[in-house]
Amino acid sequence: QVQLVESGGGLVQAGGSLRLSCAASTRTFSTYAMGWFRQAPGKEREFVAAISWGGTNTYYADSVKGRFTISRDNAKNTVYLQMNSLKPEDTAVYYCNAQQRLSTMALGYWGQGTQVTVSS
Repeated sequence: QVQLVESGGGLVQAGGSLRLSCAASTRTFSTYAMGWFRQAPGKEREFVAAISWGGTNTYYADSVKGRFTISRDNAKNTVYLQMNSLKPEDTAVYYCNAQQRLSTMALGYWGQGTQVTVSS
């Protein structure tokens, strides 16, 4: 069992930045691929970014490529999502995800989510 707790969401103007954090309560954090997904009102949950267990490999949705950066600190059991040049269409609840393998599929363990609102 992996428990995930997100933080760092909030309200920001278009063009601004936010950094999300996700703390994991597991002794085997470094064995999990970690990811971020988001869900806007009335839409399905969608993949945003993922990072391999060692941090060597990362994947991004086309919509955030070049603006968002995923990283992890295995010593702190934490994964981050740095979001720059935010757009109103980035508004959503952002969920942290842990899986046994690097994937863009919405499987595995989830946090409770953190709201990100980008105003125009």
